[in-house]
Amino acid sequence: MFEPQFMSFLFIVFLVIYFLSSAIKILKEYERGVVFRLGRIIPVKGPGLVIIWPIIDKLVKVSLRTVTMDVPPQDIITKDNVTVKVNAVIYFRPLDPVKAITEVEDFHYATSQIAQTTLRSILGQSQLDDLLTKRDELNAELQKVIDTQTEPWGVKVTAVEVKNVDLPSEMLRAIAKQAEAERERRAKIIHAEGEFQASQKLADAAKIISSEPATLQLRYLQTLTEIATEKNSTIIFPIPIDLIKTFLEKTGAGK
Repeated sequence: MFEPQFMSFLFIVFLVIYFLSSAIKILKEYERGVVFRLGRIIPVKGPGLVIIWPIIDKLVKVSLRTVTMDVPPQDIITKDNVTVKVNAVIYFRPLDPVKAITEVEDFHYATSQIAQTTLRSILGQSQLDDLLTKRDELNAELQKVIDTQTEPWGVKVTAVEVKNVDLPSEMLRAIAKQAEAERERRAKIIHAEGEFQASQKLADAAKIISSEPATLQLRYLQTLTEIATEKNSTIIFPIPIDLIKTFLEKTGAGK
């Protein structure tokens, strides 16, 4: 008689342990529990200690932390018929645990699929130059469209960032040639502007020197001073025409 009683005791202990392990749940601070009681939802549980009824209750945990998801590379044909491969990263978090569980089968997978299709749709309507230079505007538009589509699921998309844009090698060479031509154009414009400004300054200096003849003599003496400081063995000493102009006039008069 001892053995059947012992077996009964073990069975009761097993039932108690099973009941406690199934009934007592601990949810972390960032987790919420969606409880289905006989198939119907009751108020959300958590965080902390949660007690449910085994068999008749089913608890589904939902994390409220922001999820970082990589969007796989997508082949996109831009508006100007250039084939590129683009990938992105999306940040989202469930705001309503009940909708995230009841409105869609798997909100992680669904959000990923929506992000991929929206990425191809939005970027396919853009020019290649906009895709390379207007990232902030495209990211904002992607975030707005994806967030609108996931809102019925209780999912909030906080940000979408385009990561890499892989261009064909032919397009990379064309862009490099365009950038080189642009740099040459800017260099020529800067050089022309420098010549124009220098000519203006020379014209202003000529006007000042013509109004004051002594200025030319002072400039001439300054040039000689600069040449003398270079320790040259030979100095070319030009003679101003004004110095010999008087002698030329006398010689002409004498003839």
